[in-house]
Parts: sequence; structure tokens; C-alpha cells
Amino acid sequence: MPRVLVLVEHEDGVTRKVTYEMLTKARDLGEPVALFVGQGLEQAREGLARYGAGAIYAAGGDSRLAGTLTAALEAASDQAEPAAVLVAATPLGKDAGARLAARKGWGMLADVVDLDGDLVATQTVFGGATTVRARVRTGTPVLAVKPNSFPVQEAPAEPEVADLELGAGAEDRIRVTDHVVQEQGGRPDVAEAEIVVSGGRGLQDPSNFALVEALADALGAAVGASRAAVDAGWYPHQHQVGQTGKTVSPQLYVAVGISGAIQHRAGMQTSKTIVAVNKDADAPIFAISDFGVVGDLFKVIPRLTDEVVKRKG
Repeated sequence: MPRVLVLVEHEDGVTRKVTYEMLTKARDLGEPVALFVGQGLEQAREGLARYGAGAIYAAGGDSRLAGTLTAALEAASDQAEPAAVLVAATPLGKDAGARLAARKGWGMLADVVDLDGDLVATQTVFGGATTVRARVRTGTPVLAVKPNSFPVQEAPAEPEVADLELGAGAEDRIRVTDHVVQEQGGRPDVAEAEIVVSGGRGLQDPSNFALVEALADALGAAVGASRAAVDAGWYPHQHQVGQTGKTVSPQLYVAVGISGAIQHRAGMQTSKTIVAVNKDADAPIFAISDFGVVGDLFKVIPRLTDEVVKRKG
């Protein structure tokens, strides 16, 4: 059975959901093997085993540096000889994946949202405006997978851990002098959440983001914001959804008071279901929405929140 190498996305051993998505998809393609770089393997090992990793390659070094990840990917690929390499479509994952492909002379596809048994990938391109199907024709495919593209299913395994020796010079010529983890306030990370509720300039005042937060908390969702709202200082930048912010692809995206400029649509239009609330019936967001409410968000959102709470209770 061919092996499929999956680069583990984690924060000091706390594994990101996209890793489990990739392991689940890898089982459809062959035998999943995981590559863990950095500190925290003991914490991550149980989850990797639960979602089907048949083996785990472990490498030391700083997992926040693309050079380290690339060296580890190259060493693991030499040992595993995989049929495909899966990385997350995050800035760091795509950076390391592209470096690996360049070193090995392989082909790479980014922003993959589906993958069949013949390794034909479905991608979103041009900021999500177009969907294409493509296949790597040279070497081993390196595929950068968008979070929330695949379902997660458990398939317990008992993986052995193999240590990788990267040798001298594996580290980037960069030294991390400080690392700050942004507070999430108990809500999911907007980039990986299955439900996202985002607010825009239609909220009229930063204090009105409380309406968005209340609905998000009722739904168990992450809170997002448009570029206009972030630029105005209404909400922190790490919550920005769009071409210059984070690209999301949740099961449900609720746009509150967001007009739907192309910059914003590029970051969220691959969401499975899009609901928009805006008082302007001609707002561009309605062109890509599955459900649209033309109305006063200050009346609609509180009633929607109350209804969600009532049905959950």
C-alpha cells in the first residue's frame, strides 16, 4: 500500500484539526504516515494514533521555521517514499511545501479542497473565484490542503516513532527572538472553525460587535471581521477574513453588515453555506450567499441569537 506523508500542524504539541482532516483523507489514498517537527510529540501522539497515523517521523528543531520543516519533509520523504505529501494550506505549510517541491523537482498544488483516489485535486484559485481540477505530472505530488475541506473520522492505529536526523545546516538562518500566542477568548480559531460569524462596517460602532459575539457564542462559532472593520480599529487584526487576512472555509459562514467586496469574498466564498444579513438589497455579498436577509441587523441578529439559544436549550 502506498504511503501518504502528512505534515503535522501544531502549536507546542497541540495538534490543529486540519492535521486530522489530512490523515483521514490520506487513508483513502494509502497508508498515512505523520511527520512531527518540534516539541510536544508526547502530547500529540495520542491524537495522531487515533486518526490513523501508521507511523510517525519525529524531528527536532523549531517548527516555526520553514527551513526546518523543509529539511524534515525531505528526510521523511527519502525514508517513506510517499505517493503524495500533504501539508496544510497555511502560510508556513505552503512555504515549506513549495521549498520541498523545488528541492526535489516535484510538482505542487495549493489550496486543495478535494482529492480523489487518482490524486486529481480540486483547487480554488484567483482568490476563490474559480474552481479547477489538476494533477501533478512530475515527481511526487505536494498538496497544500485548505482547512475544513475534508471530514474527520477516527481510525485508531498503533504507530511506531522513528527519529529523523536532519544534520547540520537544517535550521534557517533565522533566530526566533519572541513568540506571542494571541488570546482566543475561549472561541475557536477563525481559520479552522466550522462556523464563523463575521461583522463589518454595517455594525456602525465597535461596541456593536457584541451582537456578533453573542451570536457566535450561541452557535459555538469563531468571530471574524471584515478588513474595513479591522482597519477602523473595531476588531483585532488576527480575526480579519479576506485576501489580506485569513482564508476560511467553514461549514457555515454568517456575514453581518458586510457588503461583500471582492477582498472579503476571496477569503470566505468557499464556505459550504453562506448566510448574509444586510440592509442593502444590492450588496455584492448576496450574489454568493445561500441565504440572505435584507433587513436591519440590529433587529435581525438579536432575534436570531435568541432563537438559536431557545432551540439549543
